[in-house]
Amino acid sequence: MINFELSDEQKQIQGLARDFASREIVPLAARHDRTGEFPREICHKAWEAGLMNVHIPEAYGGAQLSCLDACLIAEEIAAGCTGIGTAMEANGLAIAPVVLAGTEEQKERFLKPMTEKLIFAAYCVTEPDAGSDVAGIKTRAIREKDVYVLDGEKMWITNGGVADWYYVLAKTDPSAGHRGITAFLVPRNIDGIEVGKKETNMGQRASDTRSIRFNEVKVPVENLLGQEGDGFKISMGAFDHTRPLVAAAAVGLARSALKYATGYATERKSFGAAIATHQSIGFILADMDKDIDAARLLAWRAAWLKDQGKKNTREAAIAKTFAADTAMRIATDAVQIFGGYGYSNEYPVEKLMRDAKIFQIYEGTSQIQRMIIARELIQTYKSH
Repeated sequence: MINFELSDEQKQIQGLARDFASREIVPLAARHDRTGEFPREICHKAWEAGLMNVHIPEAYGGAQLSCLDACLIAEEIAAGCTGIGTAMEANGLAIAPVVLAGTEEQKERFLKPMTEKLIFAAYCVTEPDAGSDVAGIKTRAIREKDVYVLDGEKMWITNGGVADWYYVLAKTDPSAGHRGITAFLVPRNIDGIEVGKKETNMGQRASDTRSIRFNEVKVPVENLLGQEGDGFKISMGAFDHTRPLVAAAAVGLARSALKYATGYATERKSFGAAIATHQSIGFILADMDKDIDAARLLAWRAAWLKDQGKKNTREAAIAKTFAADTAMRIATDAVQIFGGYGYSNEYPVEKLMRDAKIFQIYEGTSQIQRMIIARELIQTYKSH
């Protein structure tokens, strides 16, 4: 039996996130976009409200919310501001590999403190010459007795300048391709870590994005996550959990764009009638509405599969691709409906259009997602 009704508890989670976004995020979103200031105070309030680090297991002091629960939060926060939402949710991407592959000692050391005070973490995988091609990373990790010596540079690292620890991929066996990639948990206070300047990005400017340089950083052996060579597998497993959340956040942005576009179109008049009543505009709004609904259902399905312990790689990729492309198109159409006003930063849809683009790039580009979908499709047909 299929049931699309949220439970009472899920409705409470959704309502909490919606109220928080309306009260704490929306009034400050434009300021953070304009200044690029990191939203630490907002994040602290979100942490106190239980809206951050929601995947941490109860055994380590966390709420251990489901993937679907987290999608509900992600959509509501993103409807307020995806830049601030990314600053909040980046912790989840760093946490996911530890939940997936960490030892009890590692979970106690890295996850439990995050439930006791506001701590940020960052996911360090992308490099200047290796984005979608993870197997092409050049960061090296060489074992020397009881430490690994890390050397290399990471790029476009969200929360890079505020993180207390990093999830890092490095090659322990350069000749083995992706099977030679190993994951490490690296505290920020280890000597040799150099944090670059904050990038000035097109959108999501509240998010702290930087390069991180590891200069012969000595990481204790006990900070190895999983076994040597497990890094690629762990990272891909984490994406199966986080991509539905990214899809949900894209839905949140698209929802805001639809709200603003509909409000404007019902008030703006041309040729003696509200422009929303003109078929050319009405059809754009209708397409926005139907695709937001479809994107949300795809995100929920991918999250539900994950919560059931089922493989969701294909479904997570489908959700992420569709929602990201939908958000970009809807934000662009919202600007079009506003006309000249939409091109001005005095109106909110200009920011939404800038913020939307990154959804087609981070956590795997839309092209990479299509490669994943095609690969899964081919494997399915080969097995029949």
